[in-house]
Amino acid sequence: MKQVIYRNLTSKILHLGFILLLTFSTSLTAQEGDPVNGKALYNANCAACHKLDKPMTGPALRNIEARLADEQGLDKAWLSAWIRNSSALIKSGDAYANKIFKGYNGVAMTPYPGFTDQDISDILAYTALPKPVPPAPVPGAEVADQASGGVSNNLILGALAVLFGLLAMALILVKRTLNRFAEAKGIEAISDAKSTPIWKAFVQNQFLVLVTAIFFLLASGYFVYGYFMQVGVDQGYEPVQPIHYSHRIHAGDNGIDCKYCHSSARVSKHSGIPPLNVCMNCHKSISEVAPETLAEGKEYGVDYDAEIQKLYEAVGWDGTGYTGESQPVKWIRIHNLPDFAYFNHSQHVMVGGVECQTCHGPVEEMEVMYQHAPLTMGWCINCHRETNVKVKDNDYYTKIHEELSKKYGVDQLTVAQMGGLECGKCHY
Repeated sequence: MKQVIYRNLTSKILHLGFILLLTFSTSLTAQEGDPVNGKALYNANCAACHKLDKPMTGPALRNIEARLADEQGLDKAWLSAWIRNSSALIKSGDAYANKIFKGYNGVAMTPYPGFTDQDISDILAYTALPKPVPPAPVPGAEVADQASGGVSNNLILGALAVLFGLLAMALILVKRTLNRFAEAKGIEAISDAKSTPIWKAFVQNQFLVLVTAIFFLLASGYFVYGYFMQVGVDQGYEPVQPIHYSHRIHAGDNGIDCKYCHSSARVSKHSGIPPLNVCMNCHKSISEVAPETLAEGKEYGVDYDAEIQKLYEAVGWDGTGYTGESQPVKWIRIHNLPDFAYFNHSQHVMVGGVECQTCHGPVEEMEVMYQHAPLTMGWCINCHRETNVKVKDNDYYTKIHEELSKKYGVDQLTVAQMGGLECGKCHY
């Protein structure tokens, strides 16, 4: 019998092919990027200068690998070299690297030599994700929601209207029927005797006239006094500003400290209007809000992205740099004390440790800023009578607190006990 020496050749070839396929697929998997990790790396290192869909300090990065390959013929190796050390690539004379460098005002990209190949693959995988499409609103959904709650009420009101109409018709028919019976029986309807009109009886009663006159005089005096006491009191004043600013988002959701924007409240009499360059500290990178926040704005009738564009027009920002064409913003003042009343923000905020919400209310909940407190003299005096002076770790009041606490025999002193009711404190 002839020996077949290659009887296992086919199975060996299959095994070898399977091993090669497994090795190749493993290497592909290793090279593929993780978009979840890429998003974290992007937000930590790239988001300050780049947006995915709009140019900022640097170009937009959505599908950057595919775009460079199609438009410039550049591969991933070029991108890796650019990310790790763009300056070296520019100095080498690379044409596209120099074009990017000049096109963005000669601002060199921060080098990231510590990025591994896997890190770069992860970032590119994140930039290759398709742009999320917001869900289209369902036509008539809002109308249906609003109408669903009012259907039962409309039905009830309609039924009541029909019922009252039937009752009125029944009463008219009953009256006509009774009149016919009376005519058939020869009964004459008894007419009411003429009585003195009410107004004439009232005029003839001098006591009622006197009481009514006194009542109207007192009521008039009360309303006139109330009217004059409200002159100059603008509690609830809520003007529409030229650029919508949501304290609810900035101070509430984002937790920005009031004194970051109103920095002069620490050292000055006035809290001050924040200059627009303070806004641009963040909004250089934030040209649009998240879809969830944009949906919240629709509830208030505000397009937050459009308001950010108003800010850009005011400061002259085109998305990559300042154009030099700025415009003043005509803010409308909300809180305004009379000229004869003195109030110092720094004394209250820094020395007294008074929270901003004490006078301005829950600003972190206000979509539109309004005057929360009346800011009247009586309101300020009540605060001085009820508020204890902050003396702990406050050298400013140490000596005077020791002397006055002995005088009044108390451990805590109110502002009034320390002279806070003297006329010259507020009027000068």
